[in-house]
Amino acid sequence: MAGRGPAVLFVHGIGDDSSTWLDVLAALSGQFTVIAPDLLGHGESAKPRADYSVAAYACGMRDLLSVLGVDKVSVVGHSLGGGVAMQFAYQFPDRCERLVLVGSGGIGPGVHPLLRLAAAPGAGFLLPVVGSAPVRLGLRAFRGLLRQAGGFGLGEDLDYVLGKYVRLVEAPTRQAFLRTLRSVVDWRGQVVNLLDRCYLTAGIPTMLVWGTEDHVVPSAHAAVAHAAMPGSRLVVFEGAGHFPYLSDPARFLAILREFLTGTDVASHDTDQWRTLLRTGSARPDDPEPRQAAIPSGT
Repeated sequence: MAGRGPAVLFVHGIGDDSSTWLDVLAALSGQFTVIAPDLLGHGESAKPRADYSVAAYACGMRDLLSVLGVDKVSVVGHSLGGGVAMQFAYQFPDRCERLVLVGSGGIGPGVHPLLRLAAAPGAGFLLPVVGSAPVRLGLRAFRGLLRQAGGFGLGEDLDYVLGKYVRLVEAPTRQAFLRTLRSVVDWRGQVVNLLDRCYLTAGIPTMLVWGTEDHVVPSAHAAVAHAAMPGSRLVVFEGAGHFPYLSDPARFLAILREFLTGTDVASHDTDQWRTLLRTGSARPDDPEPRQAAIPSGT
């Protein structure tokens, strides 16, 4: 936590930790209060036998903000963190001022095959091998060949992902990872579908950011999410993978800062919320215009 000004909460993805946002936090802390926790079971946070569902993580973010004395935030979520951000907006709409979803989960069943494999029964016995010394040495020796072969479909994200997932050799980290993963993914793909509640984002300024070469959460999900979220803004990063904020940090910072300063905060209307829940869609008498998608390079 650093800085001063309007609060922005950053939520990382599965197997990752708050350090993924460090450059973004440093750049924004002069203008905003930036908050980036390690989710339960990740990084330096505890790894108990506990509830690792998206809803539980959203409640954890609510509790954290309450402890810090922060009433309202703009939420930036990546991958699993995007699902947590959407769930936070759904559960606590009066506390969510804006949403930024980066390669977000929860849009459809598509997900990288390695995550499906890791969620399958018995995978817990194989995961320690991923972080073992012989495997690390082998991957290091053949990393160039792996990149040329597509890097398990991860492309430019290969090195970053491997660097994070070697932690799975540690039993507490591995168990927390599996509990988190299996709460959102099974061998058939993502099991959490937030599309049926996306209309509730009407009135919450929302920006979607996706890399065109994202194969962890397929880039095709971006258009689906944009169509399902009234008034959302879509920004695509040509050639970027699952981590567009690392692929082109300068551009990511520019669009994020413009979004945070150039949009009005959401104002929660209890009557409108009740109407949305009753009708299952935005009010016909007060439609929210959809902003045009912003193409790569713009």
